[in-house]
Amino acid sequence: MMTSRDPPLRTSSRSVAGATSDDDVPWIRARVVLLRRLTYVQTPAWIRRALWDVVPRDQRETSASLRRRQWATAFVVLVGAVVLGWSVRIEPGNSLFYVGTVTLAVVWAAGALLAGPLHLGRIAFRDTLVRPVLTPLAVGFSLAALFVVGAVLVREIPLFAPLESQVSAVLDFADQGSVPLLVVITASTGIAEELFFRGALYAAVPRNPVLWSSLAYVAATAATGNVMLTFAAALLGVLCGLQRRASGGILAPVLTHVSWSLSMLLVLPLVIG
Repeated sequence: MMTSRDPPLRTSSRSVAGATSDDDVPWIRARVVLLRRLTYVQTPAWIRRALWDVVPRDQRETSASLRRRQWATAFVVLVGAVVLGWSVRIEPGNSLFYVGTVTLAVVWAAGALLAGPLHLGRIAFRDTLVRPVLTPLAVGFSLAALFVVGAVLVREIPLFAPLESQVSAVLDFADQGSVPLLVVITASTGIAEELFFRGALYAAVPRNPVLWSSLAYVAATAATGNVMLTFAAALLGVLCGLQRRASGGILAPVLTHVSWSLSMLLVLPLVIG
């Protein structure tokens, strides 16, 4: 029996699994904030500048300009989907492979430029803002090194044997044709894709542009039917999207994409081949 001197009964959120009391909400929020701050402090400065620290910029558009960009981007997506659907059916070694790849790159690049103005962007360096060059290259080469290690594990560990054919399919295109020509096409394709996905498409999405531009890029890559390329597109899309968000421009995503693509083209066959 409860007396007037007994404290009121109170149910603790820790006594019931999955329950959270009002008193626990500030504690949970404080813990989340502390975890974010610790993660931020422990992250190397060059990574924070590249992926997280948003520099000031003024890239506001009128409502009419935004609608124009959105309509143009939607049209380019449809055209690109048609060209992509045709190009992914081309077998390695077929002379049409070059035609399909270049055509798709032209669609992405032309659509991006027609949709509206694009910006190169800047990142913080000491007490000033500079064009991002070395940092995005470091991000691209680091990501390429991660994928080379992953490809070696796929080849050597029986558990990953089902994925080996996916890696081999990527190498089939690298083994066909002139290497200098493949280098030019690979670099041009990387530039064109970033102009569109992290340029025009990113700017056309008012909310969560990193998420939606990454999902669109993954969807386009998934059309190839290659699991490894789709997984790579997911990681590359998020990294390039974060750099676009931080720098306010396309230079960093372009450099990361091109350095990653060329590394995979030139290094992966030497390691796996």
